[in-house]
Amino acid sequence: MAMRIPWVTSGAVLLMFAITAVWAALVFAAPLLVPAGTLTDLSGSVSVRDNTELFEGLSPLPRAIYRAGDAECHQIANRSFFINDNQMPFCARDVGLFVGLAAASGVATFVRYKINPLFVLAGLVPIGVDGGVQLVTSYESNNFLRVATGLLAGVVLALLLAHFMFALQDEKPRGEAPRQSQTQ
Repeated sequence: MAMRIPWVTSGAVLLMFAITAVWAALVFAAPLLVPAGTLTDLSGSVSVRDNTELFEGLSPLPRAIYRAGDAECHQIANRSFFINDNQMPFCARDVGLFVGLAAASGVATFVRYKINPLFVLAGLVPIGVDGGVQLVTSYESNNFLRVATGLLAGVVLALLLAHFMFALQDEKPRGEAPRQSQTQ
């Protein structure tokens, strides 16, 4: 049986890390690539392009990132961070999610582990409770809590995805007993 070296067999997880790290970096870089004070209130709705006209004068890279945020995030100003006097393209919870995905993907690239379903549940419940209660009541979360729940969910999701990627690479299905050689 050949020895398996985790960092050699983790190409898919390494790719996930590279993609999530680059994306998180681009989300932080976008407000820096726009003149200071250009984008100060992007408040809108999820799945609606509310701010297309605001992005028209931007260079291609920040325009693409801000358009992605406009399509996928509510971008409510008081639920977002500002860099360079510009609102970030995604809200605080999404920023936490992106950073958590990148950080945990990086760790998972080099560390093999078994994931406990209770860990997954414990990591995803806070974002569901915080976001869900805020959605259906007058409760208003704060950006620290939004980042924390997003970060936790991102970590759990990345570890879960990496766990499944490693499981797909295993030579035998989980739970299968080792094969006995038959000699006569």
